[in-house]
Amino acid sequence: MFNIHDEIRANQRRSLFIIIMFFLFIGLLGAMAGIVLGVYANGNLFDVQSIIFTTVLALIISLVYIAIFMSSGANMILKATGATEADRKTYPFLYHTTEALSLAAGMKKPPKCYVIDDTALNAYATGFKAEDSYIVVTTGLMEKLNREELEGVLAHEMSHIKNQDIKVMLLAAGLVGATILLADLLFRIFLFAPRGGGGGEGENKNGVFIIVVLVFWLVLVITAPLVGEMIRLAISRQREYLADASGAKLTRYPEGLASALEKIKNDPDPLVDRANKSTAHLFISTPFRQKKGPSLMQKLFATHPPIDDRIARLRGKKN
Repeated sequence: MFNIHDEIRANQRRSLFIIIMFFLFIGLLGAMAGIVLGVYANGNLFDVQSIIFTTVLALIISLVYIAIFMSSGANMILKATGATEADRKTYPFLYHTTEALSLAAGMKKPPKCYVIDDTALNAYATGFKAEDSYIVVTTGLMEKLNREELEGVLAHEMSHIKNQDIKVMLLAAGLVGATILLADLLFRIFLFAPRGGGGGEGENKNGVFIIVVLVFWLVLVITAPLVGEMIRLAISRQREYLADASGAKLTRYPEGLASALEKIKNDPDPLVDRANKSTAHLFISTPFRQKKGPSLMQKLFATHPPIDDRIARLRGKKN
């Protein structure tokens, strides 16, 4: 039997584990760079000082980047998607419903309401802190959905904020960016590291191992963006199921969200013009056009679970 509280706790444990593994991956990148740097700087295969230096440097750079990203990530996302603050007089139902749902969710302050001028039916939530969060909907969504359906979508987005999904996803996005930045920086350190130190005999002795280390390290650097994307996807699909269940619990009317998802699924033009790959996971449904019959690879790298499956769960046809 589906238990929302168990799902929330499981989601938090999985997210914490994935983030810890990500930091270990960053540390590994830094340590490998230290080995390479030590060899070329002084001919020492395992220069402890070089390894410690690059590992600590990697972690510091990542933490600084993440701190900057987390403090400004929400505003960056709002600007990137073309979202503007909604006028209370123009969209009174949007404001009133958001405020009522925030009270039902036990939040101290309702999220700010923003809109995207786009005919596509979609929505997302963002913001690092619950008291400084945003719910964004397209104008197409408000035009095509009835009150119960729109309430279901808003409850879904409110649940993302309440369950701290937004914080986790911003952190994951920050880690992806930090890894890409770090991979590029460490590669440059290797390229411009001073050659010298132990001389030819030491280099010849360790030549094969150095090549192996170099190849392994370069593979890590090259695959870093893919690893980051896999982390984002590992969190994204599960959190959509969780937000669906939490949203249905908030409204006590699962059919509202189920019906909204049906309309979103049948949207003839689902493309959100200002959406991109870095923001796609935030939306309630993929903001891109999808081909019929997705391949196995597309399913594995999808940002969202199958929408039919989500609808079936809301209607109690699947546990």
